[in-house]
Amino acid sequence: METNNKIVATSARQITQNSQYWMLISFGIFLVLISFVFNTPFEIIKGQAVILTTASNLTTDYFELANVGATFFNSGILTLHALLLIKITKAKINGSLIAAVFTVAAFSFFGKNLYNSMPIVVGAFTYAWVTKVPAERSLLAALFGTALGPLVNEITFNIGLPLGLGLLLGSAAGFVAGFILPPLAHHFVGFTKGFSLYNIGFSSGVVGTIFTSILRATGVVIEPISLISKGNNVPMSLLFFPLFTVMLMYGLYLNSWSLNGYSRMMKHSGQLSSDFVKKNGFNLTLINMSLLGFVALGFVLSLGGELNGPVIGGILTVVGFGAFGKHLKNVIPILLGVTLIGHLNNYDMSDTSVIIAGLFGTTIAPIAGRYGLVMGMVAGGLHLTVVSNTSYLHGGINLYNNGFAGGFVAALMIPLLEAVHYHREQRREIREPVDPAESIRTEED
Repeated sequence: METNNKIVATSARQITQNSQYWMLISFGIFLVLISFVFNTPFEIIKGQAVILTTASNLTTDYFELANVGATFFNSGILTLHALLLIKITKAKINGSLIAAVFTVAAFSFFGKNLYNSMPIVVGAFTYAWVTKVPAERSLLAALFGTALGPLVNEITFNIGLPLGLGLLLGSAAGFVAGFILPPLAHHFVGFTKGFSLYNIGFSSGVVGTIFTSILRATGVVIEPISLISKGNNVPMSLLFFPLFTVMLMYGLYLNSWSLNGYSRMMKHSGQLSSDFVKKNGFNLTLINMSLLGFVALGFVLSLGGELNGPVIGGILTVVGFGAFGKHLKNVIPILLGVTLIGHLNNYDMSDTSVIIAGLFGTTIAPIAGRYGLVMGMVAGGLHLTVVSNTSYLHGGINLYNNGFAGGFVAALMIPLLEAVHYHREQRREIREPVDPAESIRTEED
């Protein structure tokens, strides 16, 4: 086995850290450039103004709120901003950072913008400065923590405050949220034992619930939003199918036009922290990301779903976490479980809320990776039922609602599964045949 691994490593083309960074830069530039295919510069600027100054609670589809071009421009700008932060902190590109960059790009289609993200980023890095740890240690919290961006917009523009006071209080709330997220995220990972990949999503749900409770106590009404676009399936399919094809072809090129090593990747449960770039190499990671992109697109289109902002965000998040815990073997059972329970409970399977519950519900893919197909399907079905009831708690100001719900699902299932697994192993040990020779040796000793 060791010899085979060396052969694969030798035959596969190596790609440097700098090349990986510039590939991600290219992705951000691609998002910016593609925006001008859909809208004129004036329409994009006008749409950006709307995005920056409007409440963006779940689920605010920027396609519908502004326009398609402005949405892609917003995503591209935030992607490049995330990469700038990586450069400033001198962090090395790895699986978790690739997942973070793609997640930032994804949620910039429905909730994140430069204004509501900045206070959270500053808060997270201020925590690093106060606690005298390297800024790199707070980088993931800064990037993923922008899940609470709608909190900033909500206070600034949507609760009736004068603009100056709204800017001050909104930014302050975002700063506080960003400051407390790093220690909370570190603590809460034990709650799910790493079986929910969106750990900061769960932490953000807790923080968002606290802030929402405080605001509601003062008489402010905060509710989730449902602003969804339709009719973009053809152009979005023509955009993302070729994108994932290019990713697949380049990954195969780097891997000497083979899938050597991919079966080893799928043996990982995906439990935090499964850095596929470190464990399996960038070439196989890129292949995995592209294959997950095809599966996610196929899932949406097969159920008759719309390729709107939130759904595209879900697809890109699945793709991003193809570098950090998700692969075909642990993702597909979750999607099957969501689909099965949705049909059994007569859900409208083409509804965006159901579609994104499936896509983002793959946060608990490690359950399938560790405990198999059936338990993965159970987890997916349970997630669908839980996630529809959690958004009210935080009023939609936590964009990672599925990460919040997935944390509860993992926290419920894992202790039970571990207990059953432990007792099964104990019973297996009891039933093991006794080696007479070993027994004799033991008696002689």
